[in-house]
Amino acid sequence: MRKQRAFRIGIHPINWVGEDVREHGADTTYETILNDIQRLGLTGTEMGRKYPQERAELRRELEARGIQLVSQWKSVLLSDPAYRERELAAYRAHAEFLSEMGSTVISTAEVGGSLHFDPRRTPNEKEVLRLDDAGWHCLAEGLNAAGGIAREYGLKLAYHHHGGTVVESPDEIDRLMELTDPSLVWLLYDTGHAYYGGADPLQLLRKHYERIAYIHLKDVRPAVLDEARAEGADFVTCIRKGVFTVPGDGCIDFAPIVSELAARGYDGWAMLEGEQDPALHPPFEYARSALRYIDALLEAASGKE
Repeated sequence: MRKQRAFRIGIHPINWVGEDVREHGADTTYETILNDIQRLGLTGTEMGRKYPQERAELRRELEARGIQLVSQWKSVLLSDPAYRERELAAYRAHAEFLSEMGSTVISTAEVGGSLHFDPRRTPNEKEVLRLDDAGWHCLAEGLNAAGGIAREYGLKLAYHHHGGTVVESPDEIDRLMELTDPSLVWLLYDTGHAYYGGADPLQLLRKHYERIAYIHLKDVRPAVLDEARAEGADFVTCIRKGVFTVPGDGCIDFAPIVSELAARGYDGWAMLEGEQDPALHPPFEYARSALRYIDALLEAASGKE
């Protein structure tokens, strides 16, 4: 039985199959993922690398289980003007696909400067290359253009602040929000990446609530993060070490976050995320536990109103 909630809760397939750590869940089938989502009573998912790539087949498999494709990650390299034309053409194709699938947001992240995602980087490099002023303004202009494309297709560009990228820290998130057009560039608020990047997740939520179009609910194991930082581990190594987990299994206090969202009337999607080794942390059991945790917080929040 599917529950009525203050806002829509879905789940990301990254709980079953890693995106940045390819060996996580490498043998898991898309049928297992979608069947588990259906068993959880959830109706929203993001695109995953194991899902069918052919649109008719993907639509058939989702519709058979009453599941909506909410979004799909789109990497962009817009901080370098040499890439803008091809990036925007790819963004248009991505928007067309998501629009056809009935999605409303595009999870979008700049990969320029990243160790793991920037095609210009070499394997021997060790640091994220932060943007200079010219890079920031080029990125903002490019995102505004991409946001205009998204709007043409009835979508919102939801910018995903993300560990290991140039929009990671609270100051970087603030600067991105300041430089971009609020009618074209929205925020994907991610609790786990907020903490990882040095922000207080609740403060970030309150500061930029009016720009939030989409949410990822992720938790953090602080002892693992501290150990990884002491070793100078990069972002992907942090994932392998188990820095992230599902809500209720880490250090983030989700009670005021959930209460804030409910009080403000947030009615968009919020995806449960763990991004950890499924062999060590069984995805269905962890997801069920996280869902019970969030539902209990929603029930407590409704009692305060």
